[in-house]
Amino acid sequence: MDLDNVEEPLTSSARPETKLLTQKVTDSILTIRIIKSFPYRNVKNYVLTHVDLTRTNAKQLLREMKVIIDQDITLKPFCNVNYDSLKVYTHAHGFKSMNLVINLDHDNDWLLNVSDESVSLYDCGVRNESEISLFNKEAYLKFKSNPTVEKW
Repeated sequence: MDLDNVEEPLTSSARPETKLLTQKVTDSILTIRIIKSFPYRNVKNYVLTHVDLTRTNAKQLLREMKVIIDQDITLKPFCNVNYDSLKVYTHAHGFKSMNLVINLDHDNDWLLNVSDESVSLYDCGVRNESEISLFNKEAYLKFKSNPTVEKW
């Protein structure tokens, strides 16, 4: 067997146990970046497994993350924020933002509409191993107006 010519699939296109398109879309892994404070860079990553991107919409994901934050003892410091927005931070194997807290670009297409229940995460462009930021929109807009102000 010639190992030089073997092509490995990207993890975003194939899970280790499955390689079918329907299975990678219905059994995806998402990293949710819970942002408590933009100026202080308080961010906690939470990994969601077995997410069906075709049946889950942004409103359901937001609701599920609020329940997880309220119930998970390790996320207790993040309970006092009114989370109301989701935005794609990066796609798997894509370019990451230079900002360590949130991607300040792509507000038109990567900001997920949490009020529209008819659009699935897959239709919004979310794929396996995408990173999604969870945050308060008012705090985001304040930080976006002057992103150079950091408190640490």
